[in-house]
Amino acid sequence: MIRIENIRTSLNFNLSELPDLICQKLNIPSSRLDQWQIVKRAIDARKKKRIEIVFTVDVSFKHEQVFLKSYTFPPNLKVKHVEPFVFNISKIVGKPKHQPVIVGSGPCGLFAGLVLAEAGFNPVILERGKSVADRTKDVNRFMQSGELDSESNIQFGEGGAGTFSDGKLYTLIKDPRTRLVFDTLVQAGAPVEIAYDAKPHIGTDNLRKIIPAIRQRITNAGGEFRFSSKLTDFASDGSTLQSIQINESENIETDTLVLAIGHSARDTVEMLHQQGLHMKQKAFSIGVRIEHKRKWIDFAQFGEQAGHPNLGAGKYKLSIHLENNRGVYTFCMCPGGTVVPAASEAGHLVTNGMSEHAQNGINSNSGVLVSVFPSDFESDHPLAGIAFQRKWEALAFELGGSNYHAPVQRFDDFMHGKTSTKFGKVDPSYLPGTTFAPLQECLPEFVTESLKAGIYYLNRKLKGFAHPDTLLTGVETRSSAPYRIPRDEEFQSNIRGIYPVGEGAGHAGGIVSSAVDGIKIAEAIIELSQ
Repeated sequence: MIRIENIRTSLNFNLSELPDLICQKLNIPSSRLDQWQIVKRAIDARKKKRIEIVFTVDVSFKHEQVFLKSYTFPPNLKVKHVEPFVFNISKIVGKPKHQPVIVGSGPCGLFAGLVLAEAGFNPVILERGKSVADRTKDVNRFMQSGELDSESNIQFGEGGAGTFSDGKLYTLIKDPRTRLVFDTLVQAGAPVEIAYDAKPHIGTDNLRKIIPAIRQRITNAGGEFRFSSKLTDFASDGSTLQSIQINESENIETDTLVLAIGHSARDTVEMLHQQGLHMKQKAFSIGVRIEHKRKWIDFAQFGEQAGHPNLGAGKYKLSIHLENNRGVYTFCMCPGGTVVPAASEAGHLVTNGMSEHAQNGINSNSGVLVSVFPSDFESDHPLAGIAFQRKWEALAFELGGSNYHAPVQRFDDFMHGKTSTKFGKVDPSYLPGTTFAPLQECLPEFVTESLKAGIYYLNRKLKGFAHPDTLLTGVETRSSAPYRIPRDEEFQSNIRGIYPVGEGAGHAGGIVSSAVDGIKIAEAIIELSQ
């Protein structure tokens, strides 16, 4: 294939016109073009009065080898040859002695399971939570009544924490396995444009349909799913895995355990540490959810063109490094979305963000977070970061009224140390409810002071970010795991047969990188079996 970059069009460009535009740029008749595929579509909004759509495309030509011998590409086009992505895994010869067990059905566990199943390994996928359908009922009940199910919530259940998110697929990794991730999601029902949008997202409404479709593909290939099945123990000879325990009652012999547990399975992590799995502290971030009117963000990004159907909702990704050596940055931006209750432990309050595919809600929100270093923890224990998270989550729970209502504060009041008494132009989207409270009482002082300085700095990059009526909702503590489970060049921990993977092991962040990590681990397991 031939890749052509930086094909610029007007905002009103119709996608059906792209083949003709490609031929025009190449100065060839349409009969010469054989195949074409969009690789990337981005919006260039740096000039608000002249917003452009920018395409990268792969093309092939009829009788290509003969044609390219005599053809010279126009000098103004950025062109390169690319090889099409092909992902091949040989099926195992015979059956393994024991079925591999995967703990967790988030993107990492799902893609590890998919590759292993289609290679003939018949993996068992354990999920401590419930299926998407049953889990959704529990989440909705929590939002309406404040009744938390500690095993079925926004953190735990089929699809992992990403099921109730924006389904952002933007990633900085350049691994070719990302193509398998996108292709699999599209085949399972995701919008086709996720394969080429510069900032792709699926939306929580689509994810709840896509994840069961991937599960069905895995079971069709010989995989097995077991819901409400929590890893509660494992046995080894000190260096090699021998068996695992489920729900404190059932033992399964296995020599292969993929730990795709996510960043919130704290009880599982504590058990693993007690049983001798090596772990170490890791930096992470905490902060609050920041909420604006969506139309404010749309206008700040697109000016008078805001609302154009080819633009969608405005997005942002902002960061600043302060003089105190703390980074302040936005995380998990949800255009037209809602702030959601992401607690998984009784008596602890956590927030996150969620959008549907249309991203057409009244508000837009994101986490605005501050760097936390191991030196901020209260001990040198490998899991001291979890204790640090729990401390501030418990304070937020009490500050909100001990009923999972979230503490909230107008930004102007936050800056002046005043408890808000009424909402301004931004009403909260968080359920089950909110309570006016001084957020500095559920945040470390260095986080409070960094947020005050950082949000004003970020306002220079995005006008209106520090609007007085901007709403802050506390707290967000689960940006990533505050620990890492080390692994060797074969992706195994200090106990042979245990593979720590994804966000919950500190080796990935986000849907795509976690999925790719799962694929890598499956490849390693297959290679070792040969």
